[in-house]
Amino acid sequence: MTRSGFARWLKPKMGLLVAACVLLFVAQEILTLATSITPPPVHVTSLAVQVDGSIRHLGNSYARSRGGIREVYLEGTPEEIGTQQSRLNYESMVENERALWRDFSHYVPFWPARTAIMDLSRVRYRHVDRGISDPRQREIAAQAQAFKPDPFDGELPTYQRMVFLHSLYDIALSFEHSPLMGCSTFGLGPGATKDEHTLLARAFDFEAGDVFDRSKAVFFVREDGEIPFASVAWPGLVGVMSGMNAEGVAIVVHGGRAGEAIAIGEPVVLMLRDVLSRARDTGEAIAILKAQHVMVSHIVVVADARGRFAVVERAPRVQAFVRDAFPDPDRIAVTNHFEGPLRDDPKNVAVRERTSTVARRERLEELLHEVGSHAADVPSAVGMLRDHQCARGLSCEIGDRRTIDALIATHGIVADTTDRVLWVSAGPHLSGHFTRFDLKAIFARGHAPELDPPPPTLGEDPILRDGRYDAARARAGKAAIRADRSEEVP
Repeated sequence: MTRSGFARWLKPKMGLLVAACVLLFVAQEILTLATSITPPPVHVTSLAVQVDGSIRHLGNSYARSRGGIREVYLEGTPEEIGTQQSRLNYESMVENERALWRDFSHYVPFWPARTAIMDLSRVRYRHVDRGISDPRQREIAAQAQAFKPDPFDGELPTYQRMVFLHSLYDIALSFEHSPLMGCSTFGLGPGATKDEHTLLARAFDFEAGDVFDRSKAVFFVREDGEIPFASVAWPGLVGVMSGMNAEGVAIVVHGGRAGEAIAIGEPVVLMLRDVLSRARDTGEAIAILKAQHVMVSHIVVVADARGRFAVVERAPRVQAFVRDAFPDPDRIAVTNHFEGPLRDDPKNVAVRERTSTVARRERLEELLHEVGSHAADVPSAVGMLRDHQCARGLSCEIGDRRTIDALIATHGIVADTTDRVLWVSAGPHLSGHFTRFDLKAIFARGHAPELDPPPPTLGEDPILRDGRYDAARARAGKAAIRADRSEEVP
C-alpha cells in the first residue's frame, strides 16, 4: 500500500481511534470516582519535628535507631498518633513504598496489565474501609494528611492507598500464590525455661522485598485510654503482625488457606492491634478474636504472662476455632496449616501437601522435645529460630524451605511475656543480632530516651561471617531467597 493509500485508509478510522481513547479516559475517571474512599475529617497538628542528636522528637513522641533497628514511640489520640507516624518516619515510608511500586513494575512490566490489576483491586476492595473502626480511620486519615509531599499520589489518593497498605496482609493472603506461607512459631512455658518465664518466638517469613527486613521498625504505642503495646512492623504500618502489650500479652499471625476471602472486614493487623490494646490475658484475647469478622483465613497465636498459650484458627463466615489445651502446655508449635474444623478444607490440604508447613512443624516438635525441664532461655530460643536442619535427619542445605530459618524472614522475635521484654532481629533476616527492648522502661512515665544506655544484644548467627550465608544466597538465587513470588515449596 502506498503512503497516500495508507493515509486514505487511516483517515476515516482516526475518528474511531480518538473516540476510543476518549471513552477509555472517561471510563477510567468514572472508575476512579466510583471506587474512591473518602477520609474522615481530621485536624493535624502544626508541630515541627525537632532533631536532638540521633533522636527525632515530635512532642513526647520520638524515633531513633537503637541496636540497628528503628524504634518509634507514639502517644496520644488517634489523630496525634497518625500525624506523629508520618512526620517522624516520612523518609523511611517513602523508601518502603517506592520499593513496593518498583517491585510491582518489575514483576508486572506491561503497564496495561498493571492498570488492570490496580482497577480490579480498586473495585474489589472499594468498601474495605467500612470494616475499619472509627479511631483507626481517623488515625490513618491523619497519617495521610501529614504525609507531605506524597510522591505516589498519582498511583492512588493518599488516604485510599494507606488504607490498602494496612490491608496488604489480607490482600496478599487472598491470592493463591501468597508470599506469606512460611512462618514458624513456638512457645516455651514456665516449666521449660530456666527462670520460669514464658517465651513466644516466631519467624515472620514475608517475601515482599528486602527493604522490609532492612527498614523494619519497632513501634511503642500509648494510645489514650488503651493498654500500651509494642509491634514489629515497618514505617507506615502501626498495625500488629508480631507484638506484645504492657500486660504481657504477646500475639503473632500466620498465613493459612481455607474458605473464600471476602473484601469487607477489618484488616488483620488492625484486629490484632485491637487485641493488644484491650486484652490483659489470653482469655480476654480469645474473646476479642472470636468476636471479630475476618476477611481472609489465618492463624493467631497468643501467650500471656501467666504462661497460657492459645492457637486461634479463623476464616471468613465461620466460627473461630480455639486450641488452648496442648499435650505439653510448656511446649507448643505452630506453622501454616489448620488443625481444627478447617483441616479437611481442600485449600488447607493443598497447603499441607505442597508447602513446607508439615516439615517445619515436625522440625519444631523435634527441637522442643530436646528442651529439658527448666532448660531454655532467650539465647537458646534464638538458636531454635536460626535452626538450619530438616526433620527426621533429612539432609538440608542452608536456606532450604523445610528448615525453620530459610533466610527469608522479614523479622524474628522472642517475647518474654513474664518480663515484658521483646528481642527483635536486626537483619539480615534472622542471621543478624537480636536487640532487646524493655517495654516496662519505654512505657515508664517520664522516660527520657536520650538517657538510655545502649541496648543489650544477642550475637549474630555464625553463618553470617564464615561464608555459609553468602553461599546459600548465591545458591538459591532469585528463585528461592531474594525475589521468589511463587508459593514456597519444600
